[in-house]
Amino acid sequence: MTILRVPYHLDEYLPDLRPPLPEEAVTVTADLPDGHVWTRMAALHEVVAEHVADHVRAGRVPTVLSGDCMVALGTAAGLQRAGTDASVVWFDAHGDVQTMETSASGYAGGIPLRVLTGYRPDPATDRLGLRDVPEERVLLVDGRDLDPPEAEYLRTSAVRVSAVADVAADALVEGPLLLHVDLDVIDPDQVPGTLFPAPGSPSADAVVGAVRRVMDTGRVAALSVGCTWRSDPEDDLPGRARARLLADLLAPPSR
Repeated sequence: MTILRVPYHLDEYLPDLRPPLPEEAVTVTADLPDGHVWTRMAALHEVVAEHVADHVRAGRVPTVLSGDCMVALGTAAGLQRAGTDASVVWFDAHGDVQTMETSASGYAGGIPLRVLTGYRPDPATDRLGLRDVPEERVLLVDGRDLDPPEAEYLRTSAVRVSAVADVAADALVEGPLLLHVDLDVIDPDQVPGTLFPAPGSPSADAVVGAVRRVMDTGRVAALSVGCTWRSDPEDDLPGRARARLLADLLAPPSR
C-alpha cells in the first residue's frame, strides 16, 4: 500500500495536518493558481490524479489522506486514467450529494459524491476528465445527516444506501472499488476535533470492522480517507485516538 498525504481542506493548504503515518508516506502539494476555489481545487486534484495513476499503473494500491472529501475526485480520476473502472463505496456521516444550487450553506465540500455520479459544478472540473460512475454502482454507507435536497435525491436515485453494520462483501458491486472513508462517520467522542460531528454515530470499532470487510475482498483499487478534523495535532493528546484509528484502518487486508 502506498500512502499519499494531501494536506489541504478544499483549496487551503494545511501545514499542520499531519496524520500519524508511516515515515514512507509521500506528501503531495501543488502550486495553486490565484482565482476561484474551483480552479484552485481542480489544479490540486489534477496533481493527485497523476500520483494515483502512476501508483496504480505500477501495481500498487494508493491510500490518499486529506483534510476533506473533495480530494477523492482526484483519486477517482487517477484510477480512471490508469484504466481502472471502479465502483464507489463511500463511508460518511453526511450524504455529500448536495449541489451548489441546492446547498443552503454553499459549502463546496458537500458535493463530491454527487460529482462522481455526474454533477458538474464548474467547467474547471473538466480538466480531470472524470467519467461518471453510474448511480447503481455507488454505495453510501451511514449518510445519516442529510439536508432535505440530499434526502430527496437519494430517494429518487439509484444510489444504494447501507448502515455500517450491514456492509458485507456479498452486497458489494463486482469489480474494482474506490473506498472512501470520511472519519466523521465515527462517534465524535472517539475522533477528537471533528469539524462536522453528527449525532447517532457508530463506534470506531464498528466502522473499522466494516471497512476491513471491504478491504478484505481484495478488490479495493484505492483508499481515500478524509481526515476531517481540526489540524492542530494537540487535539489528539492524550490517548492518541487518531493514531490508533488510522493504524487500524490502514492495516493490510487479511487475505
